[in-house]
Amino acid sequence: MPRLDPRLNAYREDLAAESLRGKVQAPRYVAGVKKQVIRAAVAVRRRPVPTAGLDTEALFGEVVTVYDEANGWAWVQLDRDGYVGYVPANALTPELRPATHKVSALGTFLYPAPDIKTAPIMHLSINAPLAVAEHVDRFYRLAGGGFVIDRHASDKSRCARDFVEIAERLIGTPYLWGGRTRVGIDCSGLVQVSMEAAGLRAPRDTDMQQAQLGVALPITPGLEGLERGDLVFWPGHVGIMCDAFMMVHANAHHMAVTVEPLATAAQRIARSGTEISAIKRLPALSALEK
Repeated sequence: MPRLDPRLNAYREDLAAESLRGKVQAPRYVAGVKKQVIRAAVAVRRRPVPTAGLDTEALFGEVVTVYDEANGWAWVQLDRDGYVGYVPANALTPELRPATHKVSALGTFLYPAPDIKTAPIMHLSINAPLAVAEHVDRFYRLAGGGFVIDRHASDKSRCARDFVEIAERLIGTPYLWGGRTRVGIDCSGLVQVSMEAAGLRAPRDTDMQQAQLGVALPITPGLEGLERGDLVFWPGHVGIMCDAFMMVHANAHHMAVTVEPLATAAQRIARSGTEISAIKRLPALSALEK
């Protein structure tokens, strides 16, 4: 059988997701159980070791399918983008609360009472799903407890009009491999988070994004003809064009989300022996334009 991508398909030597029966060989197959994230942001790791680097993050309110739990770890697949990995089992709850809203600000706080002077319970990041029970003055009370400022949240169906503007608002965010929040973010995370805020789906990693997003444009010697929202790819890196010349990207050179001329970034990256691998144009900047 052809080998499936283990980042997006839940299988190990000892078990696999029931949905993969007939596609992968495994001693047993598990249907899995749905659970929900109850922490602000949870590192998703390739191995059940706290010192292992994070591949991505699962946000508060996101739903995952749990295929196995052992030694305090849950082996899960994220509903958002299908990513597979290990998270702390105590970061999940079996009590599912369907989202009605989402965090639309870059970040907000979950308070124990409808009072901004109370010590917040946790920080919530943009796109975190929220199950709102009622509107109380300036706050939304969540079904699972806690209060969020109403101006920092919106109905889950509402989309930002321009995903590039979301990326630009994240300028200055520290670079973090696997990060998906304003506390820390990586290059493909910036693309995914920004597009999600605009109602556009994007896979998690740069190779997936290059393969699945948009229509390929010619890579000209002078890098002419680019537009706002075009994605520029290198092996293992991606940036978002703000206009025909400037690019916003989370990068390890500056260790932050920065804006700089595409030509400057391309020349610097070329000195390390890596050239642009693709330029892709998306059909719309937001779901509202579809």
